[in-house]
Amino acid sequence: MEIRPILSALMRSKVALVLIGLQIALTLAIVCNALFIISQRMQLMSRDSGINEVDTFTIGSLGFGAGFDINVSVQEDMALLRGLPGVAAAAPTNTTPMSNGGWSTGISLAKGQRTSTAPSAMYFADEQGLNAFGAKLAEGRFFTADEITNRDPGAIDWPPIVVVTRELAKKLFPDGSALGKQIYLNSEGEPSTIIGVVERMQVPWIGFASESGPDAEFFSTFVPQRVAFGNFGRYIVRAEPGRRDEVMKAAEAAMLKSNSSRIVREPRTVERIRAEGYQEHRAMTIILIGVIVALLAVTALGIVGMASFWVTQRTKQIGTRRALGATRGSILRYFMTENFLITSLGLLLGIVLTYGLNYWLMSNYEAQRLPLAYLGGGIVVLLLLGQAAVFGPATRASRVPPAVATRSV
Repeated sequence: MEIRPILSALMRSKVALVLIGLQIALTLAIVCNALFIISQRMQLMSRDSGINEVDTFTIGSLGFGAGFDINVSVQEDMALLRGLPGVAAAAPTNTTPMSNGGWSTGISLAKGQRTSTAPSAMYFADEQGLNAFGAKLAEGRFFTADEITNRDPGAIDWPPIVVVTRELAKKLFPDGSALGKQIYLNSEGEPSTIIGVVERMQVPWIGFASESGPDAEFFSTFVPQRVAFGNFGRYIVRAEPGRRDEVMKAAEAAMLKSNSSRIVREPRTVERIRAEGYQEHRAMTIILIGVIVALLAVTALGIVGMASFWVTQRTKQIGTRRALGATRGSILRYFMTENFLITSLGLLLGIVLTYGLNYWLMSNYEAQRLPLAYLGGGIVVLLLLGQAAVFGPATRASRVPPAVATRSV
């Protein structure tokens, strides 16, 4: 089939050609970038936090009254929780991954260093902290009971030993092991020696921005201290497999019974913390999926409407071609080819718009460069969508009887 007659016919309907072409171009640009954003959000929401999320929960205690002593309460609660049936490990902590609240500081490699080498989330824990989170030790060791101290929230000094994550260790000491190396949590204070390296421990904040790159999401440091904010204490508890819900109820009831001078905060599973932490990302994903579906539907309807209109307008021409010997297949191919050309012209413009939108997102929202695979996938989808949308009107055009068409002359 010759393309030139089809192009000549299209030039006589420039307004429709421009409108459908622009619609296809905008759809390609938005769909490709939206799919890339959805993919990034899905990867973010599904990544491993480094801890046992299935069997773990947190529970808090808020004391009141002049006689309430938070340090004594923490000691009593630890003995109580660790003695409950089904508890694998329990420890006091200041925060958990994905909770969007916690403590961070900059880590330096030299005393008096003005700009820190890397940021780090701070996890305060005792000797059972690693087991309570269900994290895994890659090198060295964790803290022992005699190394744990109570920390004043206003203190600026740090203990002589710490444990860091593998990602943070690589950032601080890229050329060798971090074990035995010294770091400064306060560049004006005394150094702390790294005694252990944890395989993985996500920071509390979702989307932790840092010039250190995406690995900064796992820049975490364990400190051998118990810390309480006023009269509030938080505990992380890991139950034996399959017993989490049972242990949660038992822990809440036991803590309420053990001390009437405090309020026991409702236990929260780490799975719930994850769901709440990624709530905005999940909502964005759902919205973008809705936008993609709506755009594709509108584009398909636009193609159907345009093709149906042109079939109606060209009924006499179609009948004449049929009377001159054109087969149904040739009429069908004509409209399919015509739509293919319109879609292709729109996609050419869409390629420019796609990377223009991606550049704008990179400049204003720290987005990443769009991979070519998303553009290629979007082009294929829209080509197939265009052909599927025009197939119905094109089929109706191919069924126009020559006798009916000629009687309208």
